[in-house]
Amino acid sequence: MQIISAFGIAFTMLWDVFWSLEFGLILSAVVQSVVSHKTIVRMLGNNSLQTLTLASLFGAASSSCSYASVALSRSIFRKGASFTASMIFQMASTNLVIELGVILLIILGWKFLLAEVIGGIMLLIILALIFKFSLPRSLVNSARKQADLGLTGRMEGHAGMDMSLEGKSFWNKLFSIKGINAISHYFFMDISSIWTDLLLGFALAGLITEFVPVDFWHHLFFVNDQSLAFILGPLIAPLVAIISFVCSVGNIPLAAVLWRDGMSFGGAIAFIFSDLLILPILNIYRRYYGLKMMWYLLITFYISIVLSGYAIEIIFSLLRITPNSRSIDLFVRAISFNYTMIFNVIALMVLVFLFYRFITTGGVEMLRMMNQNPGHHHEHHH
Repeated sequence: MQIISAFGIAFTMLWDVFWSLEFGLILSAVVQSVVSHKTIVRMLGNNSLQTLTLASLFGAASSSCSYASVALSRSIFRKGASFTASMIFQMASTNLVIELGVILLIILGWKFLLAEVIGGIMLLIILALIFKFSLPRSLVNSARKQADLGLTGRMEGHAGMDMSLEGKSFWNKLFSIKGINAISHYFFMDISSIWTDLLLGFALAGLITEFVPVDFWHHLFFVNDQSLAFILGPLIAPLVAIISFVCSVGNIPLAAVLWRDGMSFGGAIAFIFSDLLILPILNIYRRYYGLKMMWYLLITFYISIVLSGYAIEIIFSLLRITPNSRSIDLFVRAISFNYTMIFNVIALMVLVFLFYRFITTGGVEMLRMMNQNPGHHHEHHH
């Protein structure tokens, strides 16, 4: 019965965020449809403040899939973007994207959303400063040589495809037939990228809720010693994330469980930021950029994430807006007739419409291409 209850919790959580997740993915698809990869590469060729700001904005407007983000970052690096700008783009694309913020708001509330935005910006600033003062040119040159070998990771086709619209104004492009088709393609491309991590995240959240004793987490996170909890939370959280194998928006439900069961506020934020440090992605860094750069990224990402977690803890404490309640309504709420059901029904109708456009305009073939090495196909334009 516990296993049934665990998956029941997982389904209820997914049901409660379904419409908001779809809304975030559609907004992301809209932005991706009007911003081309060529534009991104052209504007990210150096490490100036303006360039890194643009890298952050482009990343925040891109897909939230960690694997796709890592693949796209290498792609723009190979095409001429600076390594620092590529990594800032990558970090922003999994920590500042629209759908992540919407799910955070629904599951954990506005304080976590605010912490994600402020902490995410601080994370990018800290990472850029660490790169500026510690990244040797020789290591970048070595990473570029390794990147140019074109060894495959995951979601390579996602990085190789550019389905952005060419044409007149933003609104003309968006509301044209080609614009709707492009949105449907990006929408389902992103879904195909994140669905395994998303379902795994909700399933693990349900299983942990049912099978892992709360006392285990209380001991791990030093709930009875607030000083130790403050110090060790951001240090431990990325290590838990590394072995979780869950990335993208899938780590939000896990973060909710860890927060409910005693992880510090700064630790929970650090856990969310750590989706680019899971073991499979570290192995992709090794293939993309070489072993030395993999270790450099692991260390610098970890330091940046930990410092961001501490900063959020301190800032929110000084402002007296640190969340106090650890109860998560989604763990106890049952499906009922309310605004969520109405929004979900509307979202399902929109989903059916987008799916129709997707399958009748070459979307299935596009997904096949997405799972190939980008060297096997050309960029796909509308």
